[in-house]
Amino acid sequence: MNYRKLGNILGKIMILEGILMLAPMVVSLIYREPFKNVLAFVIPIAVLELLGTLLQLPKAKRSSLYQKEGFALTALVWIMMTLFGAIPFVISGDIPGYIDACFEMMSGFTTTGSSIIADITTVSRSTLFWRSFSHWIGGMGILVFVLIFIPESDDGSSMHLLRAESPGPQVGKIVSKMKMTTRILYLIYLGMTVLQVVILMLDKPIPGYEDDKLFFSLLATFGCAGTGGFGFIPGSMELFHPFSQYVMAIFLILFGCNFSLYYLLLIGKVKDVLRSEEFKSYFLIMALAVCFVFISLAGRLEAFPQPYTTEEAFRHSLFQVASLMTTAGYTTTDYHVWPMLGTMALVIVMFIGAMAGSTAGGIKVSRIVMALKGAYVNIRKLINPRYVPVIKLEGKTLEQKTINDVFAFITLYCFIFFTAMFLLAFDPVNGQEARIASDAGEYVVKHGFFSNFSAVLTCISNVGPAFEAVGPYASFAPYSWFSKIVLTFTMLLGRLEILPVLILFSRRTWKRV
Repeated sequence: MNYRKLGNILGKIMILEGILMLAPMVVSLIYREPFKNVLAFVIPIAVLELLGTLLQLPKAKRSSLYQKEGFALTALVWIMMTLFGAIPFVISGDIPGYIDACFEMMSGFTTTGSSIIADITTVSRSTLFWRSFSHWIGGMGILVFVLIFIPESDDGSSMHLLRAESPGPQVGKIVSKMKMTTRILYLIYLGMTVLQVVILMLDKPIPGYEDDKLFFSLLATFGCAGTGGFGFIPGSMELFHPFSQYVMAIFLILFGCNFSLYYLLLIGKVKDVLRSEEFKSYFLIMALAVCFVFISLAGRLEAFPQPYTTEEAFRHSLFQVASLMTTAGYTTTDYHVWPMLGTMALVIVMFIGAMAGSTAGGIKVSRIVMALKGAYVNIRKLINPRYVPVIKLEGKTLEQKTINDVFAFITLYCFIFFTAMFLLAFDPVNGQEARIASDAGEYVVKHGFFSNFSAVLTCISNVGPAFEAVGPYASFAPYSWFSKIVLTFTMLLGRLEILPVLILFSRRTWKRV
């Protein structure tokens, strides 16, 4: 293990995180918050800059990183950023418990959006900004950002870091140079972010929050860009006007696309984008899910405490499918009370997720397509042993190793999913009742199997809200500290797609080379 090189990169990340914390500190000053809120960021900034500088001092004898080192470093970076990023919550008093603060921060950086805050109105503006800003930071990946500035190597070290942090079964460069690839990706990311903020600013302000138009536009965009979903006002996106809800739904769908496709659009290769199997599958699945949800709501427009119009039923269907499939987790209504058909459609898209190479979580559409093709080939071979399979995706022949890796990932995904569910079964909260107040009225739910099932699903797929006692108008606060730690690691496993975290905790990884 190249400890000095790992320390050098880790130090750079610490310095960068300290710089990023300046943004919420400025927000605290703008809103003239109490001194402790400013101090909540000053202290971790000072610690991060000091430790980061000290870690730069030892010079590494070997500049390269092996694949296992790149994967372990990636997981270590996300844990380190969470541990330090949670400190402002504790010092400010917005989230007094450190385990709760780490849960909230991991949820932010992994763009999950699950929260332990029961009453969002009690939280300071600087904390609201830091929570949502963490979505934007974690969306594209912090190490991808660092790759812009560190020297590019010829030994594949940069590629190991990109592969460890970027979602999807196949990761590659869109141009010959890794540094140029990361710059292009971030410029597209930044450009789309600015565009959404500008469009949201065209809408009327939310009644009662007229002075916060820019602030809320920024926070909403951070969540859409990173496909996160932290709410910053009661009811998540419920109070936003229909225009803004449609804008956010469209941008959620766009941020759920593979960013390499935007590069192809920029260089004029529109036909290549339209021929993409994953692109077509992504929109087909989303369109079918919207149809199923809308059909389930259309038959019961008058059945809800606040009846939907046809337009509202369509808007809520589009928004919720876009939000949950891209694993953002924003909500415009209490989908927990929807008919079973709509609920099942939402659960399925939460498992699937969006496209590889996007900011979204989940299994990914490309893996689903590969798995279905692999299963079809295996059935054909059983029927005809002489059949010679040729599996293609995006016009390229897939190696058997790639198909095996997909099945291995799905197997690990399911194993971790059910292990986390088993551990949550020990929580004393099981069987207790929770009173939920939402736009659908006030009702009581019991914390049971489906609550734990959806809680683990929403964490491993990095979605945010779940169902029943952890639905869109509830929080994860009732869980015990042990369950919160389990769910925190589940979020990390989901965001880094399992392997980097497993490699980090493998004893063989840390043998000195």
